[in-house]
Amino acid sequence: MAPLLSFHKTILEKIHDPSTSELLLISRGIGLRRIVCKLLQIYDSPQNLVFLVNASQDEQSAIGEELGVMGCRDPGLRMIEFETGRKDRQDLYKRGGLFSVTSQIFTVDMLYGDIPIHLITGILVLHAEKVTITSPVAFIVRLYREKNQTGFLKAFSDQPEHITNGLSPLKNVMKELQIRTVHIYPRFHVDVKACLDKKQPDVIEIHQHMTDAMREIHHAIVQCMTITLSELKRTSTDLDTEDLNVDEAYFKDFDHRVRRVLDKEWHKVGLKARQLMNDIHTLRELLEFLLRYDAVKFQNYLDHLVASNTVNEQGNARVHQSPWMLTDAAHTIFEQSKRRCYTIDPSAKRISSTPAPRHDEDEEEWAILDELERNDGTSNGASKNESMPKRPSWLPPTMNPVLEELPKWTVLADVLQEIEEETMRRQSQLTALSPGTNTVLIMSSSAITCEELSDFLSQMDSTSPRGQQGRKMMMKHLRLYLSKKAEATKQESHTQGKSNGSRDKRDDGISEALQKKDRERRERAANRRRIRGGAPAATLKDAGRSGSGGHPDTDEAMALLSQNHIVLEGAGSNDQPMVLDIESTFDDYYGLLVPEQTVVLRKYHEDSDDQMLQEIQPRFIVLYEPSLEFIRRVEVYRNSNPGLGVRVYFLQYHDSSEEVKYLRQVRREKESFERLIKDRGRMLMPIFEERRSGSSVNDSLIKTISSRIAGGRKDVTIEPSRVIVDLREFRSSLPSLLHAAQVNIVPATLTIGDYILTPDICVERKSIRDLISSFNSGRLYTQCEMMSTHYKQPVLLIEFEENKSFSFEAFEEAKSLVKGGGKQAVSKKSSVISDGPPSVSATIQSKLVLLTLTFPRVRIIWSSSPYATADVFQDLKLNSPEPDVDKAILIGAEDDPNVGAGVNAAAEELLRSLPGITAKNVKHVMSKVNSVQELCELSLREVQEILGVEPGKACWDFIHRGDRKRK
Repeated sequence: MAPLLSFHKTILEKIHDPSTSELLLISRGIGLRRIVCKLLQIYDSPQNLVFLVNASQDEQSAIGEELGVMGCRDPGLRMIEFETGRKDRQDLYKRGGLFSVTSQIFTVDMLYGDIPIHLITGILVLHAEKVTITSPVAFIVRLYREKNQTGFLKAFSDQPEHITNGLSPLKNVMKELQIRTVHIYPRFHVDVKACLDKKQPDVIEIHQHMTDAMREIHHAIVQCMTITLSELKRTSTDLDTEDLNVDEAYFKDFDHRVRRVLDKEWHKVGLKARQLMNDIHTLRELLEFLLRYDAVKFQNYLDHLVASNTVNEQGNARVHQSPWMLTDAAHTIFEQSKRRCYTIDPSAKRISSTPAPRHDEDEEEWAILDELERNDGTSNGASKNESMPKRPSWLPPTMNPVLEELPKWTVLADVLQEIEEETMRRQSQLTALSPGTNTVLIMSSSAITCEELSDFLSQMDSTSPRGQQGRKMMMKHLRLYLSKKAEATKQESHTQGKSNGSRDKRDDGISEALQKKDRERRERAANRRRIRGGAPAATLKDAGRSGSGGHPDTDEAMALLSQNHIVLEGAGSNDQPMVLDIESTFDDYYGLLVPEQTVVLRKYHEDSDDQMLQEIQPRFIVLYEPSLEFIRRVEVYRNSNPGLGVRVYFLQYHDSSEEVKYLRQVRREKESFERLIKDRGRMLMPIFEERRSGSSVNDSLIKTISSRIAGGRKDVTIEPSRVIVDLREFRSSLPSLLHAAQVNIVPATLTIGDYILTPDICVERKSIRDLISSFNSGRLYTQCEMMSTHYKQPVLLIEFEENKSFSFEAFEEAKSLVKGGGKQAVSKKSSVISDGPPSVSATIQSKLVLLTLTFPRVRIIWSSSPYATADVFQDLKLNSPEPDVDKAILIGAEDDPNVGAGVNAAAEELLRSLPGITAKNVKHVMSKVNSVQELCELSLREVQEILGVEPGKACWDFIHRGDRKRK
């Protein structure tokens, strides 16, 4: 574990006091996890009960591992998950110590009383920027402060941009966390700046220019984004045009900001505006892929993009196409992207043709296709002599491969060469006690980039000229691209039943040749796997001598393997594997690589990068893509290791979106911290209402009984208002809002319903997506049937999302979830939804109509948000008794028709099917007879007294005519 820096110690001195609660806002990358782990180490004791909440699963594991390195191992940080039983959790809580628990489990255990809340020492909250009134953390804080006013609460955040949106966001966060002190530590804080500026790493900035083709594509994509943004402004007048610029569109949160503004009127947003928003997302990805992918992969992505924009999933022509694809800038993108991969020379077809392979050259052709040794050039412009490279047989005769490499590849190769020379020069100056290693660390923003760089470095030809060192890898990518394209063309032609002349014949030839080579390769690999277990071992000398078909470059290949500590299988004669006898020199071929020969490729991984730097301790770091956060981590790493010299190579494309995005990110963070500092200086401290469990009677216990009693007097009850909530509902925000409205929440495992408001009112809550899913699965029919059976007032609550339009049209994007092929089984018994997929013409509205016809006693409540639902629940509970928890749990556990409302849904449905009995008089009939059998035993006069003359005669005749027929 690296030692704490001076500003880390200053922060800990301010926030470690167990009698205070604070919020810490800090810049990303300067050691937030280090501070949290040190704080947990301070409170690691059986006498303390400390909880870490709002941490992701990866963060829990990383913090627990780091605490173990720091010495907190017995028992250390214990993670409470759903697999841990309730009784086991109770036993763990009694032992004290450090716990990391999910918000849902923490809330339920606090409500159950399994956690001794009054004994909690404190709570640490990560990602405080996500705390709102509807978040689970706000619910936890309210439950915590009801019974514990002395414990501490420490909240942390390194995302200042998220606390600067809206009206007084910092005040709202502090209010929900019930804290009054906030500490702000940006990178330009005087303590942080003085500490990190002491020992700065040696940073070499390399601003690489893009190629001419990349520059034209980049400019065309930006032009398309500008056109799309202008069109979006014109179609959506509610958007703030100040934030709608290309610089902001480079960030991924731009889509969320635009969608958040339009959500309230989303049902009024036309298809064109929605298409424009998707286009901005696509163009942003194009910019990233242009700088990240090689030319062949980028062209392959464009092909898929054009295909998806032309034809829909059903294979029909798409009606609404992206407008930017019809512009001149889009033509430039497609044209230049293809020229980066290859050019087409029609005259080459008449001059040259692909030679037919001979059987005796099959082995050579297989090697050409897979290894491409000395055959990665083109014949275009070369003289016809012995030095002209041989053209691969799989390459079409009219195609001249260009295969433009990314400029950063060449720069990376030069950087690694410089690092190797620098390592050799420093070798004599370093001793075994010198800090750091010569391992080279290359950081990137994605795993795909790391994989591509790994392929490039492993196949790089250092003898080739600059810009062509990855030619071998690019040729393999081109071969795979042509193979897939030929296969797709063949399948399309087969589906449409058309033949396309010589071009199809040529593509089929390529595809068949490649498939043949792949088949041979698989067979040879299978032979090698079969022989490996039983073939006798041979020495290198014997392997080179065996048979007459030994590879001429065997000695050179083995020397290369020995230098790079790589073991590679090669095919000898008769497909026999070359097995090396290396038992005597095991360490020469296996074991750990020395740091000088190790290059580590890694994706940026947030706070875990700090621990990685301390483990590897590299002296040379290459930032293949810029990252403000990681630069801060390198600064902390450099100052945490005295005497360690660190050199950082900072690679960046000049005049690119990469550069603009990085500079804009620096500016956004600085502006966010400046605004937070100003808000803290002029903010009024929030006043928190003390709500203690078991306090005296308050206004929430006073209920109006009747306006006729003493002029509307209020009657004081001793029973608090409560709602029984199913455990699965604690994933939503409604229980938190009910608790904030002074309603006691009682968690329970309910068989029927989600919320029990009174002994007679049962509520099944459905979000829109859950409603659609329940309709499709038929689950909603069963739920409504069970509620109607056991409760007098079953309620279906349809709850919309907060800050979104209160309309079904806003969910037109999910219409595919409602629609499907097949027939919809609708019957008298089950007239809602069958288990099969609904018909194409079915909609949510029509299914709700069927639902109300099938269960007329089910009431539907439409709620625009969880806030509105909390108000509705309070109104429904007015003047009603409180529900009993034990009875609510038992209801539905056994299917007893006498439990709850005492209504048998099947019997009621049978009554309504009889002539003369309608929805209007079925309740009257049920009040006169106790069962259907009793109705059948009544005389004609008695039935007519209940139903009337004509309806009674029709019902009696139907019953007794049926009896005679059975006899």
